[in-house]
Amino acid sequence: MNKLLDIVPRWFPALVLMVVIFSFSSRTSHELPNFGGWDYFVKKSAHGIGYGLLALSYLRALPNRNYKLAWFLAVLYSLTDEFHQSFVPGRHSSLVDVFLFDNLGAVIVLFLHNRFYGGNYEKEIH
Repeated sequence: MNKLLDIVPRWFPALVLMVVIFSFSSRTSHELPNFGGWDYFVKKSAHGIGYGLLALSYLRALPNRNYKLAWFLAVLYSLTDEFHQSFVPGRHSSLVDVFLFDNLGAVIVLFLHNRFYGGNYEKEIH
């Protein structure tokens, strides 16, 4: 039981982000806001930011801070979410979203984390 109490707070941010991402991808095209000329930029930036934060939350949840596994989990969730999105009316799945925007967001955030914090976890904000 004590081990479970240790695990839940570490994984809670990742679970929240997964629910948020899932809820956005569950919306039909008519339920999503339109940002006019900025629409493509805003939505693709949201992909990168969302999956970058998800990768970071995985990294912080993993007991050994495994960057490759955190990246892999973020991209894997992106793949499953794009598959789910293919069943939403008015939406389509895109491997470009997965392998360009989501992957790039995860890589950039994990790179920056490694660059500025590396193995020194005392510098992190808890």
